Amino acid sequence: MSDRTTPTWADDSELHDEYAYGQQYGQADQQQYGHTDGSERRYAQQESLRQYAQQARSRPQTQPDQAQAGGYQPGYFTETGSWRFDVHGRTSEYTDQQAYDTFAPFDPYASYTAVEPEPAAPTAAEPEPKKPGYTLPPVAESSWAVDTRRSKLLGRGVLLCILLVQAGLSLRLHGTAFQDEALYIAAGHYELANLLHGTKLPVDFAAYFSGHPKLYPVLAGAVDSYFGLAGVRVVSLLFMLGATALLYALTRRLFNLRAALGAAALFSVLQSTMVLGNFATYDAAAIFLLGLSAWAVVRTDRMRAVAVLLAAPPAALAFGVKYASGLYIPTLVVLAVITAHRHRGIRALGRGVVLGTGIVALLGIGYWFSGPLGGISSTTTDRAKGTDAATTMLQHSAEWGGLVFLAALGGTIAYVVRGRMGEMPWIEGETPGRLRRAALGVVLTGTALLAPAYQIHLHTEISLYKHVGFGLFFAAPLAGLGMARLVGPHFRHPQLGILLYVATLVFGMVQAQRAYSFPDSTQMTAYLRTVVDKKGTYLAEEQEVPAYYLRDKTNWTQWQNAYFMDYRGKNGKEYTGPAAFRQAVRDGKFDAIVMHGNVSPATYEAVKEGLKNNSHYRLAAVFPYTTSSGESAYRIWVKR
Repeated sequence: MSDRTTPTWADDSELHDEYAYGQQYGQADQQQYGHTDGSERRYAQQESLRQYAQQARSRPQTQPDQAQAGGYQPGYFTETGSWRFDVHGRTSEYTDQQAYDTFAPFDPYASYTAVEPEPAAPTAAEPEPKKPGYTLPPVAESSWAVDTRRSKLLGRGVLLCILLVQAGLSLRLHGTAFQDEALYIAAGHYELANLLHGTKLPVDFAAYFSGHPKLYPVLAGAVDSYFGLAGVRVVSLLFMLGATALLYALTRRLFNLRAALGAAALFSVLQSTMVLGNFATYDAAAIFLLGLSAWAVVRTDRMRAVAVLLAAPPAALAFGVKYASGLYIPTLVVLAVITAHRHRGIRALGRGVVLGTGIVALLGIGYWFSGPLGGISSTTTDRAKGTDAATTMLQHSAEWGGLVFLAALGGTIAYVVRGRMGEMPWIEGETPGRLRRAALGVVLTGTALLAPAYQIHLHTEISLYKHVGFGLFFAAPLAGLGMARLVGPHFRHPQLGILLYVATLVFGMVQAQRAYSFPDSTQMTAYLRTVVDKKGTYLAEEQEVPAYYLRDKTNWTQWQNAYFMDYRGKNGKEYTGPAAFRQAVRDGKFDAIVMHGNVSPATYEAVKEGLKNNSHYRLAAVFPYTTSSGESAYRIWVKR
C-alpha cells in the first residue's frame, strides 16, 4: 500500500488552511501525548472538512463558468443539490485507500486509483525437492468388495472354476454300489411301485430309515430306472454343486465377494463334499435343502418378518429327507434373528419366532399325512449307543474338517475385533456392532461342532465322515472370511490363502479316496446271477448290494442280512443272534451264503462254525478285492 498523498483540492489556500489546521492539531496532540493516533488524526481531518462543507453550503451558488470569469471558487452546488469539489476543473482523486475512506463521505465525486506496488527484488530460487527413486502407483478401486457389475461377473467366473474343480474331484471317485446306496435305491423302486401301482411293500422301510422313504428314495429309484447308478450319483453331484453355489451367495450377502469365494473354495475340497458329490444317498439332498433355507434366511433379512417363511419349506423338507438335519434347524432360527437385528432391532426376535413356528407347523402337517415314522427314534433321537472312543472321534473329526474349522475360528476372532479390513473406506453401509458380529461368528462356527458332539454322546462313529460336512457348511462363511483376512487388503499375502486352500485340497483328496474305498462287487454279483432265482433264501453280509443288483431275479424278502436273526431250529429250539445263524447254516436253511467278514465279524465266525463238517454246502467261489482297509475276499457257499 502506497503512502497517503495530499488531495488535489487541498492546494487551494482556504482549503489548505483547513488542512493545515488538522495537521497542527495532530502535531499538538503528538507533543502532548507523545504519539499520534491515526484515528484521532482522521477525526480532525473529517471535522475540518465538515466545517468547510457547511461554510460552502452557506455561500451563494457558483457555476464553473463564473469561477473562470471572476474569482475562483473551490466548489459548487450541482443541479441535484449536491456539493462537488473541483479544483481547476478537475474532480478529487485519491491514490490511497485510507484517504479515500476518510474523505469520500463528503465528496460524492471522489474516485480511487490504486497504485501498483513496485516489484520486489528477485530472490534466489529455492531448489526443487529431489524425486524419490521410485513411486508407488495409485491403487485402483478394487472390485473384490464392491457389488459392481464387473465384480459380479468376476466372482461368478471364479465360482464356475471352483464348481468345475469340485465336480472333477467327485467324479474321480468310482466303484460299485455301496451298501447304503443299494439300500436307498432298491427301496425307492419298491416305494415307487407302491405309489404308482399300489404294490405292497416288502418291508416297512419307514421303521428303520433315517429319512422318509417316500422322498429321496423315490427320486433315486426313478432316476435309476433310466440312468442307473451313475445317474443317481450325478443327481447327488448336482445337489452338492448347488449347495456350494448357495454358500457363495449367502456368504457374499453376509460379508463380501472375497469371503464368498474363499468359503466356496474351502467347502468344495472337503472330503465330505467330494464323497457326497458322487454318493447316491440323501445326505447331498439334505445339505442342499439346508443351504437353500439358510440362503433364504439371509436374503430376506431386510424384508418384513413374514418373508422369512420362505425358508421354512426347505428346512422342513431337509428334516424329512434326513432326520439328522433337525440338528441344524435351531441354527437357522437364530441366524434369522441375528441377520435381521441390525435392521429391525429387538423386533428381529419375532422373525425367529415366525420361522420356527412355520417349520414346526410344516413338520406337523407332514407327520399327520405320513403316519408313524419309527426311523426317527431308531436312527436319530433314540439311536443305539456304540463303543467308539471319544478321543478317536475327536481325532477323526479334526482330520476331516480341522483346517476349515480353524479358519472359521480365526475369521470369527478377526471379525469381532474389526468388522472390515478398511481396504475400501468408501464402501457404503454401516458395519454391524461387535455384539452382533460375535453372535454371528459363534453361531455359525459353533454349528460345526454339533455332529461330532452328538455322535460322541452316542459313542458311535457311523457316518460321522459324512455328518461333519453339514456343520462345516455353516462354518464355511466364517472360514472364507478368515481366509480373506489371511490374504489381507489388496491381496497383500496371497500365498497364505493359497497355502490354506492347497492343504485343505490335499487332505480332502486323500481322505475322500480312503472313505470311498469299498468292496468291488462286480464279480460277486455276476456269479450270483447264475445261482439265484425267485424261490431261494440267501444270506449275505451286505444283503442290500446283491438285492439291488439282482432285483430282477429276486425279491427283497429273499435276502437275509448278517446283523440280526431269530430262528427256530429243526430241533424245535429258539435261537437268536450269532447262535441263530450258526444253527440255520447247520440245518441248511440258505440256498447260498455270501460272506467276507469285515462288516459283522461275530456272524462270520458263527457261519464258519456252522459250515464245519457240513454236507449241505460247498465253497463255490472266492473273489478277492482291495480297499483302504486292506485285502479281503467275497466267499460264496452254495447249497448242494
